[in-house]
Amino acid sequence: MIVIAVVALCAWLWLLLAQGMFWRTDVRLPRTGAEPATWPAVAVVVPARDEAEVLPVSLPSLLAQDYPGPATVFLVDDGSTDGTGDLARSLHATHGGLPLTVTSPGEPPAGWTGKLWAVRHGMAQARERSGAEFLLLTDADIAHRPDSLRSLVTAAVAADLDMVSQMARLRVTTGWERLIVPAFVYFFAQLYPFRWVNRAGSRTAAAAGGCVLLRSATAEAARVPDAIRQSVIDDVALSRAVKRSGGRIWLGLAERVDSVRPYPGLGELWRMVSRSAYAQLRHSPALLAGTVVGLALIYLAPPAAAIGGAAAGAWPLAGLGLAAWAVMTGTYLPMLRYYRQPPWLAPLLPYTAALYLLMTVDSAVEHYRGRGAAWKGRTYARPDDTLV
Repeated sequence: MIVIAVVALCAWLWLLLAQGMFWRTDVRLPRTGAEPATWPAVAVVVPARDEAEVLPVSLPSLLAQDYPGPATVFLVDDGSTDGTGDLARSLHATHGGLPLTVTSPGEPPAGWTGKLWAVRHGMAQARERSGAEFLLLTDADIAHRPDSLRSLVTAAVAADLDMVSQMARLRVTTGWERLIVPAFVYFFAQLYPFRWVNRAGSRTAAAAGGCVLLRSATAEAARVPDAIRQSVIDDVALSRAVKRSGGRIWLGLAERVDSVRPYPGLGELWRMVSRSAYAQLRHSPALLAGTVVGLALIYLAPPAAAIGGAAAGAWPLAGLGLAAWAVMTGTYLPMLRYYRQPPWLAPLLPYTAALYLLMTVDSAVEHYRGRGAAWKGRTYARPDDTLV
């Protein structure tokens, strides 16, 4: 146990100092103050499947964008059964704002996820009707403040970026959301440190699919979405395709972009994580086993050593466990502050990590039962690696 506690403490010191400062939350959209002399045309593409619950909040925020240049919204109704398309038209008739086109691509062919098939259709519509220089790919549950598009384009043009992505601030209202949602973003940043993503020449690539501004020419050069048509974790796949094509990308935390999708109970949050967790591990049993061991060592061993050592009077063990737990807690505090949550939640991170461990295992179990990557009535099998 002493050895395990020492390894856990060393791991946390390494994460603190050498993992791209992942725990810091100051990577925000660059504000240069130098707006473009000529504002480029933008096409906003919104894939939507059964989104009638959230659309009355999110869509009006897009239609009301204060953007000086030409902008058009393309909402792609991906086989909804709840009247999403008709609701979108009604919202536009009520609120006005940017021009809106509502279209539907039909069911995705074999080898495509529904979202990416909808994105492909929306991008094609944008090319035909708007000739936009930039595409804003945004999910139907994402609400944008009035200056969101303006800020994204300003940052992309000023820094000569090919893709700008913001991690939308997720809803944190219920007890389960407070416990799980900030940790979701914390773990994502630990896997893909934003500073590494944004560094020129770095191999680390990631994006947040809810808010991605992409140059149209870059999309063509990277052959997206066709090149990533089977990807369940499409935002990370998109960023990798753009980087491989030579594009410059940026990822950070949002200040004025918010997810309005509610996850009131543990069941909804569990499904959100488990539907793609095993896909993140490339459906590999070896990676799953390594992840389980790693989570247990890094997140569960420190409190076990601290509490168990104190109970047994093994004070060196307790001290090592407490030190590792303290470093873990300290790295989580900035994310809690970003989400405006109380600091007493930070020491509970091992409990949250245990839940994520179980969600990941459940994701693998559901995959082998043929129910992996299920979302809104569709289930996606493991991608065929032979497809290009």
